[in-house]
Amino acid sequence: MTVDSLNQLLLFSALVLLVAVAAVRLSSRSGLPSLLIYLGIGVAIGQDGIGFGFSDAELTQVLGYAALVVILAEGGLSTKWRDIRPSVPAAAVLSTFGVGVSVTVTALAAHYLVGLPWQAALLMGAVVSSTDAAAVFSVLRKVPLPRRLTGVLEAESGFNDAPIVLLVVTFSSLDALHHPWYFLAGEIVMELVIGLLVGLVVGKLGELGMRHVALPASGLYPIAVLALCVLAYAGGALAHGSGFLAVYVAALILGNGKLPHRPAVRGFADGMAWIAQIGLFVLLGLLVTPHNLWKDFWPAMLIGLALTLVARPLSVFLCLDRFRISWQDKVLLSWAGLRGAVPIVLATIPMVADVSGSERIFNIVFVLAVVFTVLQGPTLPWLAQKLRLNEADEAADVDIESAPLERLRGHLLSVAIPESSRMHGVEVTELRLPTGSAVTLVVRGGTSFVPSPSTVLRHGDELLVVATDEVRDAVERRLLSVSRGGKLAGWLGTGGSTAMRG
Repeated sequence: MTVDSLNQLLLFSALVLLVAVAAVRLSSRSGLPSLLIYLGIGVAIGQDGIGFGFSDAELTQVLGYAALVVILAEGGLSTKWRDIRPSVPAAAVLSTFGVGVSVTVTALAAHYLVGLPWQAALLMGAVVSSTDAAAVFSVLRKVPLPRRLTGVLEAESGFNDAPIVLLVVTFSSLDALHHPWYFLAGEIVMELVIGLLVGLVVGKLGELGMRHVALPASGLYPIAVLALCVLAYAGGALAHGSGFLAVYVAALILGNGKLPHRPAVRGFADGMAWIAQIGLFVLLGLLVTPHNLWKDFWPAMLIGLALTLVARPLSVFLCLDRFRISWQDKVLLSWAGLRGAVPIVLATIPMVADVSGSERIFNIVFVLAVVFTVLQGPTLPWLAQKLRLNEADEAADVDIESAPLERLRGHLLSVAIPESSRMHGVEVTELRLPTGSAVTLVVRGGTSFVPSPSTVLRHGDELLVVATDEVRDAVERRLLSVSRGGKLAGWLGTGGSTAMRG
């Protein structure tokens, strides 16, 4: 590559990126996941559009894996453990037994309704049974669902990529299909366990190291955290485990740990995830040949209807029967199984393995993902409203960012008070912070001032709180407690530090 070709590539890439960023506003107004617009950009640039030829399925698979690592890392970093913890058992069952039910039903439909051979039918069932983390995360940020439902959906979308990838790789190999089912099940369980252990180790050690090593620049913390997430994926994959489960678990631990500059870390990961999504979806749009899709449109509709109306609801109702989940919740969970780009990426695996009929599988999956994302994404808020599952008003947590002051043996906490936080109307002295900490500055409406003990805090305020190493965790717990329970937090059983000063 010459410098001139590099300049042209950079110009073209920058223009595509700017168009994709501008398209986010359109997607937010229409309610459609932005992935559809990105896919459209790729199709417009491709063979049936501008005419840019691209047919490298192996490169698409490799780059798709890399993008999924970043997307899963961002999902784990932005997921609050306290929100999904009660939902983890249900999500784990959906991600394992639920996947098995969905794969079986969809494969039967693909074989008997569409006439696909058994290997292609099993691949089809496995490929489309994974919910897409990017699509789920983007839609849930716009739909005010109760935490019990968002917890299940977020955890499921983070967990189910691992078993699905293992199934698709297994079904792409004729030799693997000759093994008995219990051998394959044991291998999948072993890889999941290895991935889980690697994620736990990397996440815990990474959190410990990040909290005790003061880096010379705040911008290094986001880079280090994302590097740890990638390390978890690579370590899990090289250990013959599930790298996707490892990266999600490690990111979940790091995102919920007491990391310095935590909002900055999440902001950086969010930006990287957007870049990964844009690049991935545009690449997938380039790979497809639109004029070849029409002949597979109706097979895609039949399989999609079987998946959406039979396989997904059956897996949800069967797997969650033992949990205390209402039928309304189950209906919404059934409809919220968004596919997105992950199935399209997984459909490149049989193409690279040169499985017979793999190009048709890719075309069917592409049509199915696009059409049913258009159908399910915008209608999810309407269904939630009809089922009366809109989230009730809840107190919002304050956003706390920590910067280590190594030489002073302390921490500087930046606290943002959002709307709905019950810290609104609380006086500084009523925070009852532990001894060794103090609110040193308040920023309100672009003006900063040193507060007095009687200063009343308001929505939109930003506070600077200085705390010693010994009380740093207690200060953060106290601030979160007041944000959720108001000035009487602690006295009313809503938490708080035991070392409060009156």
